[in-house]
Amino acid sequence: MIIVSACLMGWNCKYSGGSNKNEAVREIAEKGYYASVCPEVAGGLPVPRDPSELQPDGRVLSNRGADVTEAFRKGAEQEWLRVQELAEEFEEPIECAILKAKSPSCGCGRIYDGTFTGTLIDGDGIFAALLKEKGIPVYTEKDLENKEK
Repeated sequence: MIIVSACLMGWNCKYSGGSNKNEAVREIAEKGYYASVCPEVAGGLPVPRDPSELQPDGRVLSNRGADVTEAFRKGAEQEWLRVQELAEEFEEPIECAILKAKSPSCGCGRIYDGTFTGTLIDGDGIFAALLKEKGIPVYTEKDLENKEK
């Protein structure tokens, strides 16, 4: 089983209300068992919602200054528990995750720096970091694009 960001599968759960549908990710996911996740929605955040970025101190703030850290953490934990249950139910080990690049939840390796200026820094989103702590390999759709080149 692989874990996939729901927005990459075409779900309209992106902060703006749209999706980040990615056909290459969909093709990979649909070859076997997969679980679509959106930690932000699972944490209780609405669609659409204000854009948010992970701050250097570990908090997640919206572009209006609202502290949404707890929703991000709660959603990450809930999605992890749900995916574990699915893996057990279908007797499928969790192989890896393909998550949305740069996201404060799902970003892996590079995320926005918290200034809302489009600047990237080294780091992982809340959910991606949790998966890595659990030993799950995490990739982004950008990793797939780079392999195709």
